[in-house]
Amino acid sequence: MAEVGKFEPEQDIKKKIEETRQKFNNEYVQGQESDKYDSRDVDRLQKDDALVEAYLTWRLYSVDDALKMIDDSFLWRKEYSLNDLTESSIPKWMFETGAVFLHGYDKEGNKLFWFKVKLHTKDAKTSMDKKKYVAFWLERYAKREPGMPLTVVFDMADSGISNIDMDFVKYVINCFKVYYPKFLSKMIIVDMPWILNAAWKIVRTWLGPEAISKLKFASKNEIQTFIGPEYLPPHMGGTDPFRYSYPPLPDDDFQTPVCENGPIVSEDDNESKDFESDSKELESSFSSEVAIEPKK
Repeated sequence: MAEVGKFEPEQDIKKKIEETRQKFNNEYVQGQESDKYDSRDVDRLQKDDALVEAYLTWRLYSVDDALKMIDDSFLWRKEYSLNDLTESSIPKWMFETGAVFLHGYDKEGNKLFWFKVKLHTKDAKTSMDKKKYVAFWLERYAKREPGMPLTVVFDMADSGISNIDMDFVKYVINCFKVYYPKFLSKMIIVDMPWILNAAWKIVRTWLGPEAISKLKFASKNEIQTFIGPEYLPPHMGGTDPFRYSYPPLPDDDFQTPVCENGPIVSEDDNESKDFESDSKELESSFSSEVAIEPKK
């Protein structure tokens, strides 16, 4: 088995990219129903070398494994209508809960994808909407910051058994394990109640060997190992005044991040830019008690 992080010469990578495209077309597209996948995803696979390489890298350069991953990913994208998923496609009450959102950066400059676990309650009637809600955020970020990884933060403060939905957690993991290759920087579980230890041991088995090292557990006293206080809420010992509210969507998410070594800038940007916190801080927050319930 190939080793994680194994170096592949550039020529070999290009050959495998072309081999992947050819085999996908021959084995997964030709002779299949014309609407099996969204044609926009198939077109992108044929044109975007970085996308193909991402699947290959995540599957340790095994073309057959990458093809299976592409197939699973494209079927999911078609089922969830990812290319047409918009803010208006998601029930308004889901945005109002503030259970999931993008905000801030970790110390390595990776965008933070927050899950406020106490605001989640398992409900089969809203399961699909919640999954589309997560997909909306991921797709929105992928289009704005292609190739840039995310750090997932599960804020477990004040959560309990009633807030744990293992099917939903497995779905979130699959989003990074299958649907968005190389998207996950790390997954941090913060302040986990001891009663939930058994549940998260199961989660470890779902991650697989390529992602298990990315799972981190931290108390509120340890979280600053990964995230600076400027992007942590007060209950984690941070100083971030950010308060989620909706509408509109919080749009601080695409400013130049700051890591411990200074501002992160693109290769084309030769001038350093001082980071300024978003001045338009949102004033109000929502909880599950005030969220508008979906009509039954």
